[in-house]
Amino acid sequence: MRRGRTGSVMIVVVFIVALMSALVMGILEINTEEIQLMQNHVAAARAQAVAEAGLNDALAELRADAAWDTGFSGKPFDGGAYTAVLEGSTITVTGTTAEGFSARLEADVTVSADGPPHVVTIDEIRINE
Repeated sequence: MRRGRTGSVMIVVVFIVALMSALVMGILEINTEEIQLMQNHVAAARAQAVAEAGLNDALAELRADAAWDTGFSGKPFDGGAYTAVLEGSTITVTGTTAEGFSARLEADVTVSADGPPHVVTIDEIRINE
């Protein structure tokens, strides 16, 4: 008879099940973090797109009127909004998504004297600085 060994097999099986459970939980945790990172990346890209839309809107205003300097405040776009400020020859745009992610663009521009439409040249652009 093998009465002394029956309990040890049960302990080994419980240990293997616990080890496999810990392994599966670890893999699920890694996948959850990767999904969150991907969602953050997508939201940041959307904020960048909102900011770029604001910059394009400001450039369109400058093409129509070289003296335009009123800017935008909280102008809705794609569920978010953008704010544009023109100081001298620098346009600063902040785009914000509905989830609260934001991106910032600064563009140094030169506006031609002839027009309208005026030729607007972007001399330098800074993203999220």
